[in-house]
Amino acid sequence: MSPVDLLPHLFAMLATGVVAGFIGGLLGVGGGIVIVPVLEFALQFVGVPPEQRMHVAVATSLATIIPTSISSARAHHRRGAVDWEVVKSWGPGMLIGALLGSLVAAHVPIFVLTSIFGSVALIVAIKMSLPLDHVRWRESVPRGVSGGLLATVIGAISAMMGIGSGTISVPTMTLLGATIHRAVGTAAFFGLLVSVPGTLGYLLAKPEPPLGGMTIGLVSMIGVALIAPGSMWTAPLGARVAHALSKRALSRVFGAFLLIVAVRMLYRSFVH
Repeated sequence: MSPVDLLPHLFAMLATGVVAGFIGGLLGVGGGIVIVPVLEFALQFVGVPPEQRMHVAVATSLATIIPTSISSARAHHRRGAVDWEVVKSWGPGMLIGALLGSLVAAHVPIFVLTSIFGSVALIVAIKMSLPLDHVRWRESVPRGVSGGLLATVIGAISAMMGIGSGTISVPTMTLLGATIHRAVGTAAFFGLLVSVPGTLGYLLAKPEPPLGGMTIGLVSMIGVALIAPGSMWTAPLGARVAHALSKRALSRVFGAFLLIVAVRMLYRSFVH
């Protein structure tokens, strides 16, 4: 395929970054929930084997989340929406879980990744779409050992999905007593704690057969270069919009978006 033929797909990656950054800032997610399915589709046009596309999409998505999370977290911090006490308690678990999750994900079949992605997104979509804002399992987010273990699980699953943890940590924190705006702001920072060690794990991966071009381990440097700038630019805008929406409206937006993604990924699992 000539460079001219590739232009529409390169443009699609640039556009993906813009949309992912906005959604990342709006929902407290790293944008991976958008990047992974789009990038997995686009990689077929640049010669990535079918059995490796999902792995590369997940790894590359996680790498692009690093700058997006920094931009989004700063925007939420300026509005006082990051709970730094929860960050201190959950942070170590997030870091450990993300590294372990990426190391495991590099060696599992593609349908495992798409099934995990779709199933988690579906469960979260149902929870966030229903009028369950009053449902609380606790009055405050757990700290200590229980909080650390929960964070480790969230970090591991997020790294395997190529997301910044917000898809899981936002509804989890709201069930455990946090307000939706506080959960979104805190999750934006968790995206950084998941994406850095997770990306390291994918960079150290040794795919078989080896991937050529501008790919290190399972991370596409071209994908990172095209997606990251747009996501950094629009993440603060998404954060501003998030704080202008009501709690119920923000939950519905989150749930509706995840439902669309879940259906697509589960379909991908069955037709693989």
